[in-house]
Amino acid sequence: MSRDAGRPERPTSKDVARLAGVSHTAVSFVFNGRAEGNLSPATQGRIRKAAEQLGYRPNAVARGLRRRRTAVIGLVTDHIASSPFAGALLRGAMETAWDREHLVLTVDFTGDLAKEEAAIAELLDRRVDGIIYAAMSLRSVRVPAGLNRTFAVLANCLPDDGSLAAVIPAERSGGRAAAKLLLDAGHRRIALVGGLDDIASAERLRGFRDALRTVGERVGEDRIVRGGGEISAGYAGAMRLLDGVPAERRPTGIVCYNDRVAAGVLHAAARLGIDVPGELSLVGYDDQEHMAGFLDPPLTTVALPHRAMGEVATGLLLDAIENATAPAVEVRRLKCPVVVRDSVGPPRA
Repeated sequence: MSRDAGRPERPTSKDVARLAGVSHTAVSFVFNGRAEGNLSPATQGRIRKAAEQLGYRPNAVARGLRRRRTAVIGLVTDHIASSPFAGALLRGAMETAWDREHLVLTVDFTGDLAKEEAAIAELLDRRVDGIIYAAMSLRSVRVPAGLNRTFAVLANCLPDDGSLAAVIPAERSGGRAAAKLLLDAGHRRIALVGGLDDIASAERLRGFRDALRTVGERVGEDRIVRGGGEISAGYAGAMRLLDGVPAERRPTGIVCYNDRVAAGVLHAAARLGIDVPGELSLVGYDDQEHMAGFLDPPLTTVALPHRAMGEVATGLLLDAIENATAPAVEVRRLKCPVVVRDSVGPPRA
């Protein structure tokens, strides 16, 4: 039995030509981008209508061979598949690629360097047109050797040797925006809770200090409580700042390293009988899906631009592929949008 027995045959460009009443060459012109100047708009429309009727799609493999491209890009990630933000970055990358007639082949190497090397080698063997290398959290990365053999862009990470284009969040301006939310509401006794020994923490703290300087305030070290990025860190940090401290001396506003830390601060405030936002205002960071908007009160926060990072990194890569020129080696910092909800109010008089 033929391997195609019982299965309808895929329509061909010759079928489209026959239905549209044109030559096979005319169909090729339309689907290879050479119709302008060679075919009238009416003829092009007739060919596209026939293709739609038949359900015809050009053979991507054959078209890629003609262009010496495969119309597929690779996306190599560390633990991003288990990250709550992975979906947004992947959607941004895939939709941008699809709009420009490319597919995305994704491989998550779960932090294993041997798997990372094998993943990149496999993508290169499959002749992808280029590779995006994305990290779960903002960090400096050793650039895998295989990335030097193709067009490549980094997303949410920085090359340790400065050799590749990178797209990252503008963390310093994000920290500034978080503090400004409290300053604009009238707060001056402001603290910062949570954070790690990483690039994001350092940049957000710089932005936090920037904002306070604009109103002539200087935050003391006793108002900066580090300790991690989990709910437990937020709870412990808030208890240190609030427990047993007279109302006239404790902070009236807290910027949190992320939304999980903010959840811990909310828990501590509830334990201590401190109303949010009546007596204490909170700003989170990340706008974590299925969390920030469902806390009580819903959390005002600064969003990480994961979708935009996927879109911009993919756009840079596809531009490089189409122009046959590597992207300019620069760092693009994308704005972190403010998401206003109900956890910020004016300080109590």
